[in-house]
Amino acid sequence: MFQVTDAQLEDVPQLVALLTLLFCQEADFRPDEAAQAAGLRLILECPEAGRILVLRQGAQVVGMVNLLFTISTARGGRVAPLEDLIVAPEYRGQGAGSALLRGAITLAQDCGCSRITLLTDEANAAAQRFYQRHGFSRSGMVPFRRLLDSVPPRPAAALD
Repeated sequence: MFQVTDAQLEDVPQLVALLTLLFCQEADFRPDEAAQAAGLRLILECPEAGRILVLRQGAQVVGMVNLLFTISTARGGRVAPLEDLIVAPEYRGQGAGSALLRGAITLAQDCGCSRITLLTDEANAAAQRFYQRHGFSRSGMVPFRRLLDSVPPRPAAALD
């Protein structure tokens, strides 16, 4: 039986393995274990910025999803970008992804979010159907991105 719970720091190695699977199938990303581990730790150590849910089969983590929190001026409050929904291949087709997504929706509602936004690959028709079955609709917005050179964070006083 599957159980959806909050991820813990000790789950990071299993989460990195899941992200490796995900980033091998997404056109825009490449696995980088050190970067993925660092990003996961940042979320886990700062729950006000986001939360990671895991799907457990006993002690094994077989799926994950994360929500990041931000403020939307359009919605006038907190919203949640959803990222990294992945289920290990041997557990797909058993309701695992639906359990994770329902957990993420409930978490977003409980955290006062009025919208969840996500991105999926244009060519991934199965994922698009999955999200539509769960009440998501295609947005007319077109994502753009610009990668930035890594710079050390500045103290808050330096931003003024």
